[in-house]
Amino acid sequence: MAETYFIKTFGCQQNVADSERLESYYTSRGFTRASVMEEADVLVLNTCVIRDRAEEKVYGMIKSLRLRLKEKSPRIVVTGCLIGAAARVPGGKMMKRLTGRLPDVEFLPLEDVGFEYAPERAPGKMASIVISNGCNNYCAFCIVPFSRGPERSRPLEDIVGEVQHAAAAGYSEVMLLGQNVNSYGADFLTETMKKKEKYRLPSGEEVVPVMVKHLNRHRIPTLFPHLLERVAQIPGIKEVSFISANPWDFSDELIDVIARNENIDRVLHLPVQAGSDAVLKSMNRWYTRAEYLALIDKIRARVPGVEFTTDIIVGFPGETLEQFQETIDLAKQVNFAKTYIAWYSPRPGTAATKGMRDDVPIMEKKRRYTELDTVTFKGKKA
Repeated sequence: MAETYFIKTFGCQQNVADSERLESYYTSRGFTRASVMEEADVLVLNTCVIRDRAEEKVYGMIKSLRLRLKEKSPRIVVTGCLIGAAARVPGGKMMKRLTGRLPDVEFLPLEDVGFEYAPERAPGKMASIVISNGCNNYCAFCIVPFSRGPERSRPLEDIVGEVQHAAAAGYSEVMLLGQNVNSYGADFLTETMKKKEKYRLPSGEEVVPVMVKHLNRHRIPTLFPHLLERVAQIPGIKEVSFISANPWDFSDELIDVIARNENIDRVLHLPVQAGSDAVLKSMNRWYTRAEYLALIDKIRARVPGVEFTTDIIVGFPGETLEQFQETIDLAKQVNFAKTYIAWYSPRPGTAATKGMRDDVPIMEKKRRYTELDTVTFKGKKA
């Protein structure tokens, strides 16, 4: 009788997409999916480490599972961002902590589950399509460059083919996923741009990669505007969305693609993280408050009916009350459709843990969280 498995996913939409490939990884090895966790021979935990609470949730669940399922004693496999971060955070302290706290579990690096494993998606309308993995930006608070490694873009023709396959299977909506979708292709376009060559799309059309400018300099070449337009034109695809997009890489060409393709979602996720120039600089975010607001105005002028969602961190090291009020003011100006708020927590390996003191008390972080949440809440008021 075949062994059974059950996958529990923590974290973001990209983790969900990774779990769809994990399904294929296990079924290709002869496993069958258990309908509930308690019946599985193998429990696979696809982890998140973006906040310390997310990491602690994994440790807590494993301890609880050991107590609840001690008679069955299933194998527990830990994969995802926790394993990636432990392997890459310099110094080895995170890996030592991981192996010390979880001495009796198996570790599965997500790199071992490549894109040759086609995702096994649940029935529905939307298909999540990973276009790139990893990040090169090293924001001071963010562990993603360690948990997922340097940015690696999938071949454009593979992405287009996956979307076409999803459309043929009845999925009418797609979400393109990457830590920074705007820089899609920058990793494999380096030689192309050195030689001043065009890039050949799967259709045979040759295009000039978009050069993203920042601080009046060419920063990166990208194919994301070309990819987004190609996906939007695939028959059967009624809506295209994407996450996440860094403000400093949001090109005019990308705005034009959104404006002329009505099936591209008019709700755009554009993380701001803070409304104070001083805090943004400390975070290693490459834009000012004024530049972010100018981008919002530019998109609104060219894409009628557009709305914005965002991410904001409160209580970043050194954030004063006056700087927090600048964030409140920015949130009011933009009038975000939804705001995803987190209070700052130190993450291993990040710049904020090396040269900054976590000096905002936890109760003050929670107070700022509540105040910002009250200002940005879009639900019905009593």
